[in-house]
Amino acid sequence: MLIRLLPAPVHIAGLRLAHAVRRQWWRLGGRLGRPPVRGCRVLVFDAADRLLLIRHSYGAPHWTLPGGGLGRGEDALAAARREVREETACHMAEAVLLGLAGQGAGETLTGRHEVHLVAGWTADAPCADGREIVAAAFFALDALPQPISARLAADLPGHVTTAKAARPSLPG
Repeated sequence: MLIRLLPAPVHIAGLRLAHAVRRQWWRLGGRLGRPPVRGCRVLVFDAADRLLLIRHSYGAPHWTLPGGGLGRGEDALAAARREVREETACHMAEAVLLGLAGQGAGETLTGRHEVHLVAGWTADAPCADGREIVAAAFFALDALPQPISARLAADLPGHVTTAKAARPSLPG
């Protein structure tokens, strides 16, 4: 991708500018009655039942769940797999759709959003790209990093319970 030819600091500055413009666009779209922005947030677990969290180079400095926007006509599960792969280089062997997460799992967004909550499992180690994602790591549920948004902290126990109940049975 040509964007990778930019020096990392220039790329990050562009991401921050694009995020600010996107937030204004969402706000305007909400006022104009546009359809909701469709996205996904993904609870990704490893074999030790640790949760994958990321930090973006733009927006709030909080640790959050991986995820992003759905392409036109894109399925939420396909988008979740794509976003996790793009943001962390992890491949999800299993993925289940848990439902809608309201205004967003772990963040407050402006405008109207339709956020699909997906759970998945991986055996891969996360790798942040150092541009869009500055950190990606698995954390024990009783040792989450700070800062984490109050909303994610409040919603996470219920999301984890739902995810674990929805996990496909392991073979054997």
